[in-house]
Amino acid sequence: MTNKEVAEILDETGTLLELKGENSFKCRAYHNVARIVGALTSDINTLAKEKQLTSIAGIGKGLAETINELVASGRSTEHEKLRSSVPQGLLEMLRIPGLGPKRVRIIFEKLNISTLEELKLAAEQLRMAAMDGFGKKTEENLLMGIEQLHRYADKFHYPIARKSADRLLATLSKEKGVIRCEVAGSLRRRKEVVGDIDILVSAGKANVHRIMKVFTTHAEVESVVAQGPTKSSVVLTSGIRCDLRVVDDSEYPFALAYFTGSKEHNVGMRTRAKTFGWSMNEYGFSRIGDGSKRGTSKRLVKCASEEDVYRALELAFIPPELREDMGELDASVRSGLPRLIEAKDIRGTFHCHTTYSDGSNTVEEMARAARDRGWSYLGIADHSKVATYAGGLTEARVKAQHKEIESLNSLDSSFRIFKGTEVDILADGSLDWSEKVLASFDFVVASIHSKFKMTEAEATKRLIKALKNRHVTMLGHPTGRLLLQREGYPVNMKDVINAAADYGKVIEINSHPNRLDLDWRHCKYAKEQEVLISINPDAHLTTGLDDVSYGVGIARKGWLEASNVLNTMTLEKVSKYLYSH
Repeated sequence: MTNKEVAEILDETGTLLELKGENSFKCRAYHNVARIVGALTSDINTLAKEKQLTSIAGIGKGLAETINELVASGRSTEHEKLRSSVPQGLLEMLRIPGLGPKRVRIIFEKLNISTLEELKLAAEQLRMAAMDGFGKKTEENLLMGIEQLHRYADKFHYPIARKSADRLLATLSKEKGVIRCEVAGSLRRRKEVVGDIDILVSAGKANVHRIMKVFTTHAEVESVVAQGPTKSSVVLTSGIRCDLRVVDDSEYPFALAYFTGSKEHNVGMRTRAKTFGWSMNEYGFSRIGDGSKRGTSKRLVKCASEEDVYRALELAFIPPELREDMGELDASVRSGLPRLIEAKDIRGTFHCHTTYSDGSNTVEEMARAARDRGWSYLGIADHSKVATYAGGLTEARVKAQHKEIESLNSLDSSFRIFKGTEVDILADGSLDWSEKVLASFDFVVASIHSKFKMTEAEATKRLIKALKNRHVTMLGHPTGRLLLQREGYPVNMKDVINAAADYGKVIEINSHPNRLDLDWRHCKYAKEQEVLISINPDAHLTTGLDDVSYGVGIARKGWLEASNVLNTMTLEKVSKYLYSH
């Protein structure tokens, strides 16, 4: 098991103990050890094998035994016992924003409510208002939270779908008879949330039955919805529906383009094909009037690859991320497609947290992890003082952190740690730190973390006022959204982007997969206004640095090139930029 997987089970064990009403010390012990394991820079399997677990502060003998069991068998007896003793509906309730284990337990014990449906009915009937700590407003928030869960019930964050798909692809690609295989659909287009997974395979007819069996019996599969000669549908253990289609290799390029979509992009492709007198579908091109069903007409153009399909229509190849009907076909015709940014272009990143505030790793550990990824700089941006819930720094702590960073920077001239802060934008648009403290940082990320209930005009004014501050370098997670959990506050992003252009500010793509904010739909406009973008992971532990890759995907969907992104600059250039801004 990976460190993350072990940490997730330990954390859920702590939550289950809270739901059971166990003593708070034991619950906190599991939550704490989950954070410790998640923040480890060494592999948990190696530490367990070498019997080094108890040498780590916070991991006692009992918890070490639990971790050893997880590493050895992939399961925990205590976790499974707790899981079976707690109604599944209670865990589902925890997905409602603002509803923690303590409140869920009270609802269960006082009202015998164990499902979302029962909770919804109780809130509608105002049955919770009489309980201590609850009231009419609580019931209103619960109903809104339940409605939100239902709205997002069939949606999943990109990383969850991607990881499930990759495990299936790893198996299918090695199967005898498989010629080519790839994901399609919104996952291939790197949408921020996806509804299902589409996998396409090319193979000879003699191998199709066996390939389908390998797919439907894969360890990732929880249940089989349908199984046919060329298509099968399953539900994965992650809850995502996944479809597999097997086609002849000669059809594969057309099928890959078709099933990648988007629907609107496909309509544009078919419309262009008509100008050539052709009909186009997932099987190939045919002359209009000759029939468009599979095998009903002689293939007009043989295409060995997806690139050939576009070439046949006299188009430059359009990367999957751009296929969203945002002008990509017109740009392709006139050779106006961007040379999209790639992960290898990233040379460092900003907006990372450490143990000085609410991070799990030290400054040194975060810097080492950044170097290990081949980067040449890292921007630390711990919270400002008002964020007490996240360990916001005092002025004294800022000075101590700066001294540590300067000491670390003196050890290696080829890598630099930039001194930054994530300063809260207060309700009136002013900033949490004084001008004097702000001036002490190499860069400043300004973000909203409180008082989200604003009109569009209020939110826009608040953000623009923050951007006017001469010390602000970039705007953090500009809409405050949490994907599949919380809508962003209403804001006129064009006005905010225009202000960033006027004041020479950067806007971040917050790469945490729960945020991915700035939304890709606004990136193209920011590019047109010559606003630099910074792809930041908002990392709270070393492994969080890898979230930059998700931000790169959003940047690609937003038509961004390496030159549009701050953290593709070399150490020398980014240092000059920060000094001059």
